[in-house]
Amino acid sequence: MAGGTAGRAAVEEPGGEPTGNRRGRRSKEEILDATARVMALRGYAGTTISTITAETGLPRSAIYHHFHSKGGLLSAVMARGARGFFAAMRAAHADPPAGGTHRERMAWYLDRTAEVFATNPEFMRLHFLLLLSDEAAEAEVAEMNQQVRDEGRAYMRVMISAAFADQGPEIAEAVAAELDFFTIAGFDGAFIASQADPERTIAAQMARLTDAMVALGEAAVARHKALAQKSG
Repeated sequence: MAGGTAGRAAVEEPGGEPTGNRRGRRSKEEILDATARVMALRGYAGTTISTITAETGLPRSAIYHHFHSKGGLLSAVMARGARGFFAAMRAAHADPPAGGTHRERMAWYLDRTAEVFATNPEFMRLHFLLLLSDEAAEAEVAEMNQQVRDEGRAYMRVMISAAFADQGPEIAEAVAAELDFFTIAGFDGAFIASQADPERTIAAQMARLTDAMVALGEAAVARHKALAQKSG
């Protein structure tokens, strides 16, 4: 009996999944958890493979088995955080209002987005830390950061175009393309300001950002309509 199972790479438990796979997933998650903690405390430069092995008690070979390099490890931490962050965004935006004014629709989206930012501070801190660190220029880390920025701007375009949907899809999408970068910059600034001064929460800044977005959006609508009339 013993000899029949000793050569297997993994042994199945009652749930049907090999125990080796489960252990591998657990060790991978432990490494990701430890890396996120160390990054928050020591920054990029202080997050070394040696530090992670000391934090987890796992050998260096286990870390390199899962992630191959420090850049691969940090990009994996970012990827896991991004999955949770954007899943929260999808849930927050799951039931948008169909009617209302531009301001009411914009406020609905911005308020719920602010809640997602406020409830995911660890991910946002890591994201900004890696964006601003010259040492984080490895291709894998830079690519993951760019993916996060691109997906964030895509969410902003969806929100803006939904707020101006009554103007028709062509104008709504044109307005969204103009304002997506400004909107994400507003959230970036509001988050950093909230970290510097916790009394100035992200939520507290949303009324002003909403006013700005609606004013800019309505000006863009008027401009695009005027251009369409001239060309028509």
